[in-house]
Amino acid sequence: MNPNAIVQKLWNYCNILRDDGLSYQDYIEQLTFLLFLKMADERQKLFPERVMLIPRALDWQSLERLDGDDLDTHYRHILIELGKKHGMLGTIFRKAQNRVQDPAKLKRLISDLIGRETWTTLGVDVKGDAYEGLLEKNAADVKGGAGQYFTPRALIQAIVDVMHPEPGQLIHDPACGTGGFLLAVHDYISHNFTLDKDDKRFLKEKALSGVEIVDGAARLCAMNLFLHGIGGEEPVAVRDALSSKGSVEFDMVLTNPPFGKKSSITVIGEDGDEQRETLIIVRDDFWATTSNKQLNFVQHVRSILKIDGRAAVVVPDNVLFEGGAGELIRRRLLHDCDVHTLLRLPTGIFYAQGVKANVIFFDRRVASEKPWTKKLWIYDFRTNEHFTLKTNPLRRENLDDFVACYRAENRHKRKETERFHAFNYDGLVKRDKASLDIFWLKDDSLEDAANLPAPDVIAAEIVEDLQAALDEFALIAEDLRKA
Repeated sequence: MNPNAIVQKLWNYCNILRDDGLSYQDYIEQLTFLLFLKMADERQKLFPERVMLIPRALDWQSLERLDGDDLDTHYRHILIELGKKHGMLGTIFRKAQNRVQDPAKLKRLISDLIGRETWTTLGVDVKGDAYEGLLEKNAADVKGGAGQYFTPRALIQAIVDVMHPEPGQLIHDPACGTGGFLLAVHDYISHNFTLDKDDKRFLKEKALSGVEIVDGAARLCAMNLFLHGIGGEEPVAVRDALSSKGSVEFDMVLTNPPFGKKSSITVIGEDGDEQRETLIIVRDDFWATTSNKQLNFVQHVRSILKIDGRAAVVVPDNVLFEGGAGELIRRRLLHDCDVHTLLRLPTGIFYAQGVKANVIFFDRRVASEKPWTKKLWIYDFRTNEHFTLKTNPLRRENLDDFVACYRAENRHKRKETERFHAFNYDGLVKRDKASLDIFWLKDDSLEDAANLPAPDVIAAEIVEDLQAALDEFALIAEDLRKA
């Protein structure tokens, strides 16, 4: 069975459970629990000599033979007990609850949907792609709000292609959502290098790691990695990545931190400023204090990189122009790191509305009196580019020109094009607030009404602009209320 057929089969059953009030997110969580139990049972039968992953009293077979209230009671018991375990088991079942209220429908889900398939015989790509398909459908459910945990896969692929991860590197995502970056890195290294046995084991068990603050997203990420055959004992840590630097530094960090509200915590930086809210976190490794979550993530990413480590971070527009702490962070980043590339992203590519975003690429360097950034190359992929999630979704080939201009094999051979311009360090720091919010292309729709995009695209862009403005006003109102 191909991935699309499996997704359709699983999704059709979801519509039945939707009548009971289950959200897509709830449904995928229940699938995750049951799939894990079924696959653990299949592996135990294939390799009976191995240590049991799940105790006999809590396994698939103990669930499969029950029905009615007994099934409901035992299923709840399994979820509670497995949630107490450590490692991947604990990550997947942490705070798990049974959302299927009707035992008859739960029985059908177990017997007809999960039980009839031998999941371990399906290829890793088939299982993994099927689960990714479900996650994408879930992200598209606007009401569920799951889109904030799902980065467009075409964008992830392009970022990974230009970052060129290699065997033996430690690669991390401090806001890993459902694991898109980690999966893409695994796929890239697997297909672009000849790996020996040790390389393969390192890639599977040690190379990739992530942090996710939301239990539900971490659960989906852990299962996503598991189905793709990736992950050691605990590849996903469930905590707030901003709470501490941690003890490990990484060769590469790829991440799309959550957009939206300011942090509910306050960070104290080396400038000594503090903003008191509900919780204070002391980070001596941060340049500045701010409650702007995205600016904190930029500082965090810089901090957890090894010297000469490389990063690609998706950031909203305000990171490029916000004053105060934003200006200080940009100036320090330009001076202390080699900030070499900025990709301005078009609207209409994210499931979360109101997102105007960019990807900032930088390398960490040793301390120096001279600035490390010589030139910042900006690729304008926003002006005169119009995408929508349904009628004109972003595809990997849409980013081919950016990937070619990036010159991953030798950035010194870059050449300017209509969309790709270089700006030197001295010019950047002389700009008001050291703003990196730079455009030079003319918007064709402003010059000629005949070049206006389709009405649905215009409507989507208006919605995005309004949503972004509302978010900014909400933050201003919150600041005024606290003043």
